[in-house]
Amino acid sequence: MADIPPGTYVIDPAHTEIGFSVRHAGISKVRGKFEKFTGTLQVNDDLASSAVNVTIDAASVSTGDPNRDGHLRSADFWDAENKPEWTFVSTGVTGDGEELTVAGDLTINGVTRPVELAAEFNGAAVDPFGSRRIGFSATTVVNRKDFDLTWNAALETGGILVGEKVTINLEIEATPQASDARESAEAEAHA
Repeated sequence: MADIPPGTYVIDPAHTEIGFSVRHAGISKVRGKFEKFTGTLQVNDDLASSAVNVTIDAASVSTGDPNRDGHLRSADFWDAENKPEWTFVSTGVTGDGEELTVAGDLTINGVTRPVELAAEFNGAAVDPFGSRRIGFSATTVVNRKDFDLTWNAALETGGILVGEKVTINLEIEATPQASDARESAEAEAHA
């Protein structure tokens, strides 16, 4: 079993990516990510009682194309002006510490649905500046129509412009919350 250090961790936005991919015109995948988000990981000795909470700024989407980003922010897709936040709140964690399933409620476009993330603990480290860090990778696939994201356009060759299945990929790096970091430093100083 992996040794995930217990404590409360804050997601480090400079070393985390929350991304997605969706089929375009049935022939390729378009990828995007979010530039603004916050979140915490509460890691307990009993992994089943651990928790994850993440909030994403829907308007911070970046796909590398400003016109597409604007369309995604519009009422055609997730209406970021009126529904600015997406959230994930875990409801349970299972696994052996290395391979995990994180169940939770995902809210997109004001609609909440249960999802399961297949997650992997990538390890713990202390960086050159003395900060403890933990890392996880996670993925899930959702149907965008389940979140009332139904806009589409028919192709003259048949099929649709935007696929229904969306793959969500997370690369998360987190550092101890301030109080946990102080307690850890004090414990190491007295050791």
